[in-house]
Amino acid sequence: MAKPSFDKFATMLDRAVDSIPPHFLRNLTGGFNLQRYEKCEGEYYILGEYIEDSILGCFIVFYYGSFVGLLEDEPNECWEAEIIDTVLHEIQHHLESLAGQDDLAQEEIEELAKALRTGDKRD
Repeated sequence: MAKPSFDKFATMLDRAVDSIPPHFLRNLTGGFNLQRYEKCEGEYYILGEYIEDSILGCFIVFYYGSFVGLLEDEPNECWEAEIIDTVLHEIQHHLESLAGQDDLAQEEIEELAKALRTGDKRD
């Protein structure tokens, strides 16, 4: 299956974001942003990230190129599921930040450390 165009991807992302109840978006001052390029950390694609900046505020960035690198030949349903999972994941970072927690970040660090120790190259 052909990968969705950037515009089609943006529409899919908008649908996922628009389904989030507004009270979960409190203090997400920079909203949601979509970049065309991929972002990687070592061999791992970064699909999205939650950013807190003293000047720009709190916002979420999604990387279309990373989704392409991970899902290029997958069917549309896989793209939609991964978009929803990524949106939920980044919103969880935001909500944990509002609550003064970093449980998800700690979990990610432990998962990365385990992968590095075992040589697991999952995306």
